[in-house]
Amino acid sequence: MANIHLSQAKNAKNDEFYTQWGDIEREVQAYLEYNPDVFRGKTILCPCDDPEWSNFTKFFALHFNEYGLKKLISTSFAPESKTYKEGYQISLFEKNDPKFDDKKTRINGKLFVLTSEDLNHDGEINIEDLKWDYLTGDGDFKSDEVKKLRAEADIIVTNPPFSLFREFLAWILEAQKQFLIIGNMNAITYKEVFPLIEENKVWLGNGFQSGNAFFSTPFAGTYCEGVYNVQTGLVKFRNCCWFTNIDHGRRHQPLPLMTMEENLRFSKHKEIKGKTAYDRYDNYDAIEVPFTDAIPSDFDGIMGVPISFLEKYCPEQYEIIGLSRYTKTQGMSKEFVDAYYKSGQTGTISEGHPDLCYYDHSNNKPVVPYMRVLIKHKGA
Repeated sequence: MANIHLSQAKNAKNDEFYTQWGDIEREVQAYLEYNPDVFRGKTILCPCDDPEWSNFTKFFALHFNEYGLKKLISTSFAPESKTYKEGYQISLFEKNDPKFDDKKTRINGKLFVLTSEDLNHDGEINIEDLKWDYLTGDGDFKSDEVKKLRAEADIIVTNPPFSLFREFLAWILEAQKQFLIIGNMNAITYKEVFPLIEENKVWLGNGFQSGNAFFSTPFAGTYCEGVYNVQTGLVKFRNCCWFTNIDHGRRHQPLPLMTMEENLRFSKHKEIKGKTAYDRYDNYDAIEVPFTDAIPSDFDGIMGVPISFLEKYCPEQYEIIGLSRYTKTQGMSKEFVDAYYKSGQTGTISEGHPDLCYYDHSNNKPVVPYMRVLIKHKGA
């Protein structure tokens, strides 16, 4: 298979990624710091998970008593129902159990349940007390069988297949559950997702360390150098984030910002420093702010910022106006269109083009930037 990146893997449905323990621990800790009782008395469901290979169930099993959980449930998807079927290995955990069935192990999903029952009488509740059985069906989260488990849960935590993110999020929201899931950052721009962010019903989580998400995957060897680390056997992506509706402290921390004048004089970004003013869009009444840390603290109008801004978004500090993709522009000028083609740029563009655009006077070049979140200071 040729080298592929995350978006290609998603399109090919080669998106079976296993989250690292440290990433789960770091994320969960942010919610506990904000509310130490966030999981107390709750039932957690981890669909799309398999504790024989994955870490979510193992992690919550280890902290079952510490977090005060009521119940932990996880389900796995049948190997024969997956797009990728090669390399399936039966774990000793399953094979040595009297319930093992050579046929069911391939065509049935599995159910794993942990309660406060100390099955091995060692005085602790952990992974050793996990009960399991085969599901009737293949473990598809859309099945009635798994929907019944969803109804029992308070919080859903997992790393769903990126190719099914829209469908999976809708499945969660349909049942009005709290959740913590991983997705591609571009999911922010989906028409099913952005309105939820805009209405403060969904937000980004604490985030991966330095923005780097590491996963193990059966497709590791298909990734190019820089994405796949031969020594660790992990793939690294910088365009992944946590989506949630569980509160955490980071999202209530206001961004420390410089004024517009200070940014123009001292910004670390060459695109800002030394300019006489911020660029204004040709077809919308707002300024272009290409970096989150370059948002001017004293500008009262609308600003277009990168979608990565939402990792730092504080709802007490900013109001989200919209997303450029879904914003009605005021009409791209003929002068901009002429300058665009005259500059040698390619791609279809016209006066009715829906994307925001501006003229970068420092480089004497018309620009149509990647999608922008439109914001303004709260109360401005």
